[in-house]
Amino acid sequence: MLRKNSMWLLLSVLIIALDQASKYWAKAHLQFQQPYWLTSFFNLNLNFNAGAAFSFLSNEGGWQIHLFQGISIIVSIILIVWLLLLGSKQNLKALGLSLIIGGAIGNLIDRIRLNYVVDFFDFHLKDWHFATFNVADSAVCVGAFFLILSMIWQRD
Repeated sequence: MLRKNSMWLLLSVLIIALDQASKYWAKAHLQFQQPYWLTSFFNLNLNFNAGAAFSFLSNEGGWQIHLFQGISIIVSIILIVWLLLLGSKQNLKALGLSLIIGGAIGNLIDRIRLNYVVDFFDFHLKDWHFATFNVADSAVCVGAFFLILSMIWQRD
């Protein structure tokens, strides 16, 4: 069981790699806060977030960076242990956990290396813009969706 579940961590590693590669590309090719328009509702817009989701606590002077680093490390460890201890028929839950782990670690790498998270996906409707986000954020959201579904559908 432990060996089978550890294979799910390969998906986490893939998410981390995609996240870091996309952030590297964004920093190399986009200008800070200068939108690159792709469609009428989506553009690439390089932003740096020292806070949490929706820039929560981003302007607090730096202490929040260490708080979010610590939370990310603790949560990642807990989720990895949970993933490794799952039953063999809990694939949907394992999928959700592996996506969340990959996303959490992808953003943790930014927080440790840069003291902020690189965001660049920007969905908008006319002048209203959703918060910019990245591959890691997307993986966490999709993973949370699968985790919730697994809790509803799977009984093991």
